Amino acid sequence: MKIKLIFSLLFITLLSCNKEDNSITPDKPSEQKTVNLTVDGNARSFIVYLPTGYNNAGKMPLIFAIHGGSGTPEGMINIANFKPISDREKVVLIYPAGIQNNWNDGRPTTPNQLGINDVSFFNQMCDYAIANLSVDGTKIYATGISNGGFMSSRLGCELSNRIAAIAVDAATIEATTIASSCNPGRPVPAIYIHGTTDPLVPFTGGQMTAGGTAGGTVLSHFQAVDKWITINGCTSTPVITDLPDIANDGTTIKQRVYSNSTNGSEVVSYVITNGGHTWPQGYQYLNELIIGKTSQDMNACEVIWSFFKRFRRL
Repeated sequence: MKIKLIFSLLFITLLSCNKEDNSITPDKPSEQKTVNLTVDGNARSFIVYLPTGYNNAGKMPLIFAIHGGSGTPEGMINIANFKPISDREKVVLIYPAGIQNNWNDGRPTTPNQLGINDVSFFNQMCDYAIANLSVDGTKIYATGISNGGFMSSRLGCELSNRIAAIAVDAATIEATTIASSCNPGRPVPAIYIHGTTDPLVPFTGGQMTAGGTAGGTVLSHFQAVDKWITINGCTSTPVITDLPDIANDGTTIKQRVYSNSTNGSEVVSYVITNGGHTWPQGYQYLNELIIGKTSQDMNACEVIWSFFKRFRRL
């Protein structure tokens, strides 16, 4: 009788162990899909990339990677491929699509002339991501190139209740309406990356006229940096570092870090001497004669993520 009881207990124990092992959910592979939304009566879409193991990652950070004028989400993936970072760090990526491949960043772009409310589009994408993608609502970030960079600036100004930090490449801030009214009400850590020989967005600011762009008046690189220094209450004296010239490609990069020791906010400037309208270590999407050099002296995706992950919206 005792032997039968012992065997019964062993059987129950083994059964319990097997049940526990079966309850472990294996990591799912990465997933990429297109999502469609209707915003203010307009059909909108965006590409979502979920990292390997997203089902076991808990609440994840989110990066909006925003294409430039005449660009596409697929093209932005090629230019600024955050997927390796996404898989390694468990970050959700959204590559959104602009109306007629452009954004209402405050300049007279097509969406601007059509009265498209792109800030509302990003707000609704945040709602979708939090509800459906296991996203941490305090860790939502925006970055972009050119028109997408100007849009990132606008989101920092007007959607600071959702956006924790921004990173702007080959762009600054539209000067007449966006910069003049930019008052987010909270610190928004910011990076600005700009080539001194950008042929489309002038490093020194002013009227945009080159390359058939939408035009508009924009701040210079340092005016944009100063704007966020003021908003974030950062010191006006930066810590300056010359990044190693690892590529010997005719470009060099100077980093300036402006910080606020009280609230922990930062503004970082990367000036790329001889850099063009490009994403550092990104895809050279047009000939160098048209858009200038792509610096190989830093990986913009890695630099931007290293910056973003230090901040959350409070």
